[in-house]
Amino acid sequence: MPRWLWLLLFGIVGALCWAGYRGRAPQAAMTMSGESMVTCPRAPAFTRVDQPRQTEVNGKISPFRLGDATISPLAGFSLQARVLSREDYALDAESEFSPTDLALGWGPMSEPGMADRLSISQSSRFYYYRWGGEGPPIAPDEIVRNSANIHMVPADAGVARALASVDAGDMVSVNGWLIRIDRDNGWHWQSSLTREDSGSGACEVVFVCSIETR
Repeated sequence: MPRWLWLLLFGIVGALCWAGYRGRAPQAAMTMSGESMVTCPRAPAFTRVDQPRQTEVNGKISPFRLGDATISPLAGFSLQARVLSREDYALDAESEFSPTDLALGWGPMSEPGMADRLSISQSSRFYYYRWGGEGPPIAPDEIVRNSANIHMVPADAGVARALASVDAGDMVSVNGWLIRIDRDNGWHWQSSLTREDSGSGACEVVFVCSIETR
């Protein structure tokens, strides 16, 4: 068979595999811990639609095991925000827990069309934004304080199905817990606990009790 035909076949197979991956519905991160179901009690709900709410754990949810990892709740977390972008993952270590990242904007970053005034993308578990020659639509520090890349860890199959239906541009309400994940081999993944940071380590890792499209 001619070399060009082999290359064409490999290209077709690769494209089909990539399309299958991109169309993959997010799966629940866990259903069982040991022999008992792990419940996801709701954190205190947000009281301002323009700002996330972070609260103390106060014994509402305890650390639990998920496979070879310990999940430690760090804070309650709830917000209403606009989905600026979404990206699904399947090949990295984090995807065993979080199949989807949502870039979310609240306050001024939730205004309709804001994502169109910025060039927004996601890759390698980061959220990127750029602006053109006209400058940023709002002050850069306001972009940092009012948006974040959030690693979504679905608590159960129902949350996973709801997450699968979320699209860029949707307004969503999210309720869950900021967490740290520690695997037995020493690998760990910890959520940010502030909305003021950016760069490596600034993303939130959320064990999601519920996500609703509004």
